Amino acid sequence: MEMPAPNASVLSRKDQIVSRLRAVLPDNAVISDEAETRAYECDALTAYRCPPLCAVLPSNTQEVAAVLKICHEMGVPVVPRGSGTSLAGGALPTADSVILGVAKMSAVIETNYPDRYIKVQTGRTNLSVTGAVETDGFFYAPDPSSQLACAIAGNIAMNSGGAHCLKYGVTTNNLLGVTMVMMDGTIVEIGGAHLDAGGLDLLGVICGSEGQLGVVTEATLRILPKPEGARPVLMGYDSNEVAGQVVTDIIKAGVLPVAIEFMDRPCIEATEAFAKAGYPMCEALLIVEVEGSDAEIDAQLALIMEIAAKHNPVELREAKSADEAARIWLGRKSAFGAMGQINDYMCLDGTIPVSQLPYVLRRIGEMSAEYGLGVGNVFHAGDGNMHPLILFDANKPGDLELCEAFGADILKLCVEVGGCLTGEHGVGIEKRDLMTVQYDPADLEAQMAIKDVFDPAWLLNAAKVFPLASSEARRAA
Repeated sequence: MEMPAPNASVLSRKDQIVSRLRAVLPDNAVISDEAETRAYECDALTAYRCPPLCAVLPSNTQEVAAVLKICHEMGVPVVPRGSGTSLAGGALPTADSVILGVAKMSAVIETNYPDRYIKVQTGRTNLSVTGAVETDGFFYAPDPSSQLACAIAGNIAMNSGGAHCLKYGVTTNNLLGVTMVMMDGTIVEIGGAHLDAGGLDLLGVICGSEGQLGVVTEATLRILPKPEGARPVLMGYDSNEVAGQVVTDIIKAGVLPVAIEFMDRPCIEATEAFAKAGYPMCEALLIVEVEGSDAEIDAQLALIMEIAAKHNPVELREAKSADEAARIWLGRKSAFGAMGQINDYMCLDGTIPVSQLPYVLRRIGEMSAEYGLGVGNVFHAGDGNMHPLILFDANKPGDLELCEAFGADILKLCVEVGGCLTGEHGVGIEKRDLMTVQYDPADLEAQMAIKDVFDPAWLLNAAKVFPLASSEARRAA
């Protein structure tokens, strides 16, 4: 994966840069020792690594502003970092860059139940947002698989979703306002604690911008009352295509489950060996969950079970207790860890129209045979957000490159059927060079013109998202 050559002038001034950063931050908030910076050399896309010039860990918005002001004055690239769980290389540094991590910024600033919002520093983990309000009967809806570790900062940067996004939407649907620091150190407030807050509506530009426009330090998030109850049902089928058709039929029927999750045989076998959730050995498995009152749940599940039965399921299992519900979800929540125990893998992220699921799953199977690499499919089927896991051997010469080529073809397929390159992982470096598959030069120019406004010097995460050839003139200016 090509990255820009580091700026020799910045490298030669490392001591001066570090000295200035230490002047505005506590001693333990600046990490410049070469061995210690290796903790920040990559994120969850571990195939590519590069230690940064240094890393800083500010504790509040003012310290972030001071850091960015110094880096702006000295022409130093900055790579914002949440918890480092990005699967697209969104926090991959260059040798001349400063990693700006928000891990120390985890406080709850305000909780307002009558108006249903919580304001937090963005280093707070996703799951701990719900943890801060659940005893009072509320929750934060977006729930990425990495929610135990991932930070709200990264969720905003990549517009993360999760299993329950079918009903509640992704981060952008649950984000009300942000405090953001521009590259020159200017602090701006965008949005607020309610819908249609004053000022320009820029939240949709910020959410999903992958650290290209500014560093989000505080976020106002929508919280919701906990549902009265929830109940999942597990469905097993003899083919991926049939399972894909079931998803389509459920959506067409007008019922809105809170989640529809898909796993295929490689994932089922791996998770059974790892978590022993009691899944049937079949080609494809769906987990469909609905919520509401007992009467609402019964009515929704009756329709869903009727649809499922028409497709000759291998197994159709409705949870009858909290323990059975937990067992149904156990394997799905263990899938990524389980797959990692059997093989190296690359986790992709492309989104397609739900109606195209049967065709896309068939084509992925055909391409798997063509490339000679296994693939496991586990994804949010309800909104067409796919996560194919391509299995390869990182120690076998050429296997990584073969895996990348296979992945590129899957993502091209997503675009071909009317979908897009990413649903929640972001573009980062992983899909950067595929942007021309989805966007023509005029589209890319319009997007880069927005970055010009927020970050004229192109110092924030500038090697990501846009193909290097497209952004070269701006980065070199």
